[in-house]
Amino acid sequence: MSKNKLLVVDDEIHILELLKYNLESNGFEVVEAENGEDALSIIKSTKINGVILDLMLPGIDGLEVLRQIRQSDQKDLPVIMLTAKNEEIDAVIGLEMGADDYIGKPFRTRELISRVKSVLRRAQLREEVVEHTNEIPSVGLFVNSETHQIFNDGKELFLTLKEFELLEKLIKSPSRVFTRDELLESIWGYDYMGETRTVDVHIRQLRKKVEKDDRNPEKILTVRGIGYKFKP
Repeated sequence: MSKNKLLVVDDEIHILELLKYNLESNGFEVVEAENGEDALSIIKSTKINGVILDLMLPGIDGLEVLRQIRQSDQKDLPVIMLTAKNEEIDAVIGLEMGADDYIGKPFRTRELISRVKSVLRRAQLREEVVEHTNEIPSVGLFVNSETHQIFNDGKELFLTLKEFELLEKLIKSPSRVFTRDELLESIWGYDYMGETRTVDVHIRQLRKKVEKDDRNPEKILTVRGIGYKFKP
């Protein structure tokens, strides 16, 4: 089995060396870039399975790199953002732009490896899954799990990988209330208490794409004090 190839982007050499050593020790192949321009060039020319992307980069910053990835033919490429403690707001913006996850510096190596494996596992399952019933009609929504397409009133929606998985999960269990922790565990593949903001950000982005008025949602509903549900 070929190794997953990860692109690590950071302008701090010691961080690159630390990430490269630990990722390779855990069976990954690593490609490095010290700036956003080189990162985008590598993504275009090399088969990459995932990206670990620092927010603060010289020249093109991490958010701009992420934006260009999500607007390219590699839009489903898994991206984990690295942030400093004072960059939490930027990290939330990154999630809104389609980052799959983020982790703060300084990070624990074991946690980082767990996050990487989880993100890659979910991406691989999305590629391999073939549902018995591929099409799920719902209120104005039409989901095809095999082709990874969602239509809203006949118009195709362009969702990130996590947005698709989150909406699909809610639709498949109409009226069931999912807690934020349940959604975090199921979609992101790990139990990371205290990071349920990740779920809230993705729900907010989904509502902008699915609801007629995202401030007064009719399909993806909040159950106060618990979580979210899809109204059938």
